[in-house]
Amino acid sequence: MAKIQKQYDDDDGRTIANMNVEGMPWYDKQMKRESRAQARAELADRVARGDALTTRETLRYGLYAVLAGLTVVGFIAGGVCLIILILYLLWK
Repeated sequence: MAKIQKQYDDDDGRTIANMNVEGMPWYDKQMKRESRAQARAELADRVARGDALTTRETLRYGLYAVLAGLTVVGFIAGGVCLIILILYLLWK
């Protein structure tokens, strides 16, 4: 659903002050999005062509996979510890 913008009677569409100022959190956010999208498209093109990843990319994605696995193991271990603690307190 599209967001409907408010219409004002005295609005002529001109910009009074440009709020895209360096140092603000939203500064050049569109440029960052475009560069990330371009990098993803380049990676997808390389994968489609069958080019190998660079060593740095291979290590980075390997690290991401290991961290994802450790996160899952951490949640499972935390749940098991919590269940053991609750059962210990109930049986005490």
